[in-house]
Amino acid sequence: MDVTRIGIPAAPTPDAAAGSAGAAPGQASFGQVLKDSLAQVNHLQHEADGAIRELASGGTATLHDTMLTIEKAELSFRLMMQVRNKIVEAYQEVLRMQV
Repeated sequence: MDVTRIGIPAAPTPDAAAGSAGAAPGQASFGQVLKDSLAQVNHLQHEADGAIRELASGGTATLHDTMLTIEKAELSFRLMMQVRNKIVEAYQEVLRMQV
């Protein structure tokens, strides 16, 4: 997993707090970031599957490298599930708000 791509979120600007729609120029929307993260988790899962197949078929993969690939995929999946749980909790909280 490439952690160098993870950036520090920008502080909200007064324009964003005022309710302006859309992301600032040069910044991805929340949906796009979520979509990219899901694609990365999917890619890591496919890499882990390939590493398992390579090890099982007696290829050049070592057990150590295979286990590292599997653990990376598992950790990214767990993180994705925690983000999903927080999103669901936030959605449920919004539904409980009284108008």
